[in-house]
Amino acid sequence: MLGSTAVMLLLLLPWIAQGRAVPGSNNPAWAQCQQLSQKLCTLAWSAHPSVGHVDPPREEGDEETADDVPHILCGDGCDPQGLKDNSEFCLQKIYQGLIFYQKLLGSDIFTGEPSLLPDGPVGQLHASLVGLSQLLQPEDHRWETQTPSLNPSQPWQRLLLRIKILRSLQAFVAVAARVFAHGAATLSP
Repeated sequence: MLGSTAVMLLLLLPWIAQGRAVPGSNNPAWAQCQQLSQKLCTLAWSAHPSVGHVDPPREEGDEETADDVPHILCGDGCDPQGLKDNSEFCLQKIYQGLIFYQKLLGSDIFTGEPSLLPDGPVGQLHASLVGLSQLLQPEDHRWETQTPSLNPSQPWQRLLLRIKILRSLQAFVAVAARVFAHGAATLSP
């Protein structure tokens, strides 16, 4: 007869094999998240359009727009102690940001050019965002997500919007990669 530990391991095997968080716990597959977040950083930098140095013009109300973009802040529990105590809040914040950027990369801002096709850098970036968000989503409940407020963009705006979005995404995934690197190094079983 199998011992209770062996039975428990057999019950957890499907989640471990999928690389998902164990139900009832807030620990993702840190090593897989670390690898995918590092890939995201590389893709975010390679997806940036090569137009030289372009500073997006400041628009009226730009501060409000900047507040809509997800940021990982000090109070989000993504610091080493916050991750050790309870990583769920930080992981939820990262998950929400990944979903936010998925929606932006799927919008009309990123359509219509060969470099933006599914096998191009932006398509690969989008697929990696989806993959990492799936690793973070707990099986037992859904986290709320913020939807970007998108108005249809004009063709002349798209290049500037892409630059702005990709710069913001680069910063976001860089911080997320640091969180997963720390988690993989110190919080993995």
